[in-house]
Amino acid sequence: MAGPLVGVRVVDMTSILMGPYAAQLLGDMGADVIKVEAPVGDMVRDLGPMQHPRMGALYLHVNRSKRGLVLDLKQPAGLEAIKKLLATADVLLYNVRPQAMARLGLGYDVVQKINPRLLYVGTFGFGQDGPYAAKPAFDDLIQGAIGLPSLIKQAGADVPRYVPSNIVDRTVGLYAVTSLCAALFHREKTGCGQKIDIPMFETMISHLLSDHIGGQTFDPPNGPPGYPRLLASERRPYKTADGFVCAVIYSDKQWASFFKAIGRSEIFENDPRFLNLTVRTQHINDLQALAAKIFLERTTNAWLELLDQADIPTMPLHTLETIFDDPHLKAVNMFEWIEHPTEGRVRRVAVPTTWSDSQPMPGRNAPGLGEHSAEILKELGYSDADIATLIAQGVTLTAKTKAGA
Repeated sequence: MAGPLVGVRVVDMTSILMGPYAAQLLGDMGADVIKVEAPVGDMVRDLGPMQHPRMGALYLHVNRSKRGLVLDLKQPAGLEAIKKLLATADVLLYNVRPQAMARLGLGYDVVQKINPRLLYVGTFGFGQDGPYAAKPAFDDLIQGAIGLPSLIKQAGADVPRYVPSNIVDRTVGLYAVTSLCAALFHREKTGCGQKIDIPMFETMISHLLSDHIGGQTFDPPNGPPGYPRLLASERRPYKTADGFVCAVIYSDKQWASFFKAIGRSEIFENDPRFLNLTVRTQHINDLQALAAKIFLERTTNAWLELLDQADIPTMPLHTLETIFDDPHLKAVNMFEWIEHPTEGRVRRVAVPTTWSDSQPMPGRNAPGLGEHSAEILKELGYSDADIATLIAQGVTLTAKTKAGA
């Protein structure tokens, strides 16, 4: 593997989505990611369609590029093994509450003594200095706590709704990766590890309010919070004569080009609501409603062709079924078919970035439960007899399948 993080060892003590997604990205970049699971396994193994038990579709898509190790950390022998592993690691990534890590005997005060160069990175619900510190958190809960469902209703939904994507888990996972890579650079300069807390609530407040803080920016406030363009009920795909089209008509040039393309330049030139971006933003819902009526006059393909010629940003409206037939995604090989050693032919989403050197790429398939337990324990100095004892004690287990590259 030639990724930029080759030589970095990450102990991935995360489960479900947020942490596993972050760890997978690190693995795609070449890190040796060791996924540590209890004998019952990560619960997300059981989600979604699957070919075989414990290998659900969602699990496969957030756990590639990892090796799998099973340890029962509630047993002394399991705790001893994880401490040996941490002594060899560069990063510990976890997503339980810090109180739970302390109860396991793996609080930062303990782990820092084992390996002072270790980056101890936690992704969990809330910052530890506030009254929510010990509360559990899930994607839906944080969406609600930052007001996202309320914004969706304000923008025209009949009731508050969650975004139909694990947007919090994905966003915070990405934030964890950027923070962790920066911390690795800091360690290269100083030689020192450190503890990094990445709370979901605070991270998403920062993410959301950079759009919507609005007039609350100032003291005293000079207007309400909320970005009108994003909250406009007419901000949606435009219905055409035979379907829908996505278009963004935003700048002075784009609005002028739009009305010129349809032969109605006088609307842009004479309607004071089109004067400039500030004025248009104040009237954005009415202007998008006006455009929506115009879009009904032509077919989707006619609009796509016309808007491309007018240099107005446009895209087709895909569904989860049609996205796989998108010609651009086909050309860039965004979807790859691979042979998984146990699951057969599997579609994999490619790494989206392109590097001139050290190109990230998936290095392994998502591991079966305990697939690499024996391999990793041997690296830590355990003999075959030692491993057999750990298996007999229920501290670890080994998979019946072989690792797939």
